[in-house]
Amino acid sequence: MAKTSPAQFAREVRREIAKVTWPTRKETVISTWMVFLMVIVASLFFLAVDQIIAFAVRLVFGIGG
Repeated sequence: MAKTSPAQFAREVRREIAKVTWPTRKETVISTWMVFLMVIVASLFFLAVDQIIAFAVRLVFGIGG
């Protein structure tokens, strides 16, 4: 494998970064809110599942009346 000088590496990195399509501010804000929403939905789902399993365990073993 050919060795690349640090200067050549930096030039290649700059060239690749120029190819990147960066998101707009609006796209970033929307994506951030969607992540928050999905975290809340997932949290509520796992809370519900945890409560159902805990209830079933208490029912089966008669623990914590």
